[in-house]
Amino acid sequence: MKITQLSIDTLKRAQERLEETLAQMTVEEANAMPNPLIKSVTWLIWHTARELDYQMADLNNTKPLWLESDWSTKFGLDLPDDTQDWQHTPEEAAKVIVLDKKILQDYLAASIDFTVMYLEALTEASLSDIVDTNWTPAVTRQARIVSAIDDAVMHSGQAVYTRRLVIRK
Repeated sequence: MKITQLSIDTLKRAQERLEETLAQMTVEEANAMPNPLIKSVTWLIWHTARELDYQMADLNNTKPLWLESDWSTKFGLDLPDDTQDWQHTPEEAAKVIVLDKKILQDYLAASIDFTVMYLEALTEASLSDIVDTNWTPAVTRQARIVSAIDDAVMHSGQAVYTRRLVIRK
C-alpha cells in the first residue's frame, strides 16, 4: 500500500460524513448558524473544500480550483476571493449562504478529487520536503498534508454536531 493511501481513506471518510450531514438537512437548515459562535454546515463544508483546494494548490504550485474553475462566480458570495475564512467573524461566516446544496457537494467533491490526485502522485521521499520556512520548525509537505486532512476531519465532526443543534431531532 502506498503511504498516502491512509490519508486518502481518512479524507474520504470526512467527505462521507459531510455529505451525509448535508443530505439530512434542508437548504435553510444547512445555512443556519445555531449560535453566533457555531458556524453553519454550509460554512463548514465550504471552508473544508476551500482549505483543501488552497492548501493542495499551494503544494502543487497551481492556481486554486476556486479561481481556476470559477467557483467564486458559482457561489456568488458577498465575500472577497481572498477572504481568510479560517479567521471569519460570525458576521462573515453568516455570508456563506447557498441556495442549492449541490454547489457545496460539487465543490467539496472537486476539492477532494484534486487532493486525492495530488496525494496519489506524491513519492514517499517528497513528504519530507520543506514547504514553508515561516515556522519553527519549518513545515514539511507531510505536516502540511496532515494539517489539511485533520482540519477536514475536525470540520466533518463539527458539521454533525451543528446539524443536531439546528434540527434537534
